[in-house]
Amino acid sequence: MTAPLKRPRDVRLDAFRGLCMLIIFIAHMPQNPWLAWIPARFGFSSATELFVFGSGFASAMAFGRTYASAGFVPATLKIIQRIWQLYWAHLALFVALAGVTVLLAPADSHAMRALAHVFAAPAQALGGLVTLTYVPMLLDILPLYIVVLALVPVMMAAHRLHPVAPVALSAALYIAALAFGLAMPGRSDNAGTWFFNPFAWQVLFFAGFAIGLGWWKPPALARPPLVGLAAAIVTVSVPFNFWMITDAFPVFIDLQMLVLPANSWTNIHPVRIIHFLALAYLVLSLLEGARWLLETRAAAVLTLVGTQSLPAFLACTVLAWIGGIALDIVGDAPGPTALVNLAGLAGIVAAAWLARLFKAAPWASPAAGAKPVPPLSAQDASRAALQAEGA
Repeated sequence: MTAPLKRPRDVRLDAFRGLCMLIIFIAHMPQNPWLAWIPARFGFSSATELFVFGSGFASAMAFGRTYASAGFVPATLKIIQRIWQLYWAHLALFVALAGVTVLLAPADSHAMRALAHVFAAPAQALGGLVTLTYVPMLLDILPLYIVVLALVPVMMAAHRLHPVAPVALSAALYIAALAFGLAMPGRSDNAGTWFFNPFAWQVLFFAGFAIGLGWWKPPALARPPLVGLAAAIVTVSVPFNFWMITDAFPVFIDLQMLVLPANSWTNIHPVRIIHFLALAYLVLSLLEGARWLLETRAAAVLTLVGTQSLPAFLACTVLAWIGGIALDIVGDAPGPTALVNLAGLAGIVAAAWLARLFKAAPWASPAAGAKPVPPLSAQDASRAALQAEGA
């Protein structure tokens, strides 16, 4: 099988993934007044849809093409290695949040309430944590990513059978989640399921995955009829979600409840998918005429965060947790709120910069002007070995 040519990184993907990370930080901070102004307040979908879709596209670049270049078994082993890394990152993230809570959080804080099951039944909670049958609040994303990555080899095998097979399998899992309650057990105290049901959310992940591998070619951007339709969908959704409108006209809330169930997040309601696809098409079409935006300093910062997605996400979650504790202590006045939010956003960027620095391994390159170290002679090497043995 001929390996596909390596596709250059899509700056748009990295920039939007970075933007998602910053929005997720704001959204994950309890009692954060800035939450009223995130994009999810203006439509049915949120940054989570873009993050999952973008992760699917990025996974196609990172893993999907390895199946053609290295073969099925080596590529699957690569995915297993990544799942192993994510699993331990998930556990480490929980330890960090639990430690921060014990050290900093007041007894009546949101953080304490979020981990109440851990403090009430530690043995049961830790057992559920390591088996992923207990997923505390705000710790849903990495488990979701673990499950959808585990489905990648299945989808690749299905594609070998028939090009339409992955689409049919993804659709079947989504329908099973909606109609038959297929889900992962474990929210807290053996009750409920994961907040983000991976068997439902995989449909967005594999939509991005299919586009990344070229299994599905989306419609061309900036086509006037599609731009008009997407703009209409996005515009119509605003009155049903923007709080200033729903507060003044509660009828929009009643109408929304007729369309969406009380919790449209867990199984990603079709309306959310339609809104996300319309918003994505509209934004990307508008961006076609403003590519210069991707060359600005702001875009460079977002791209930095987007290219370091795992360390940025870990920093995002920890900083949002700390920020929530801080707001519980100092209150939600505009000044303290701005300070906490801006400090957290800066911390995410700093974490991404440090991650890039360490990945570059600057210690492996000689400093400018440094003289090369001459190799040891055989006599000097022998003498050094004898000294090491006697040390």
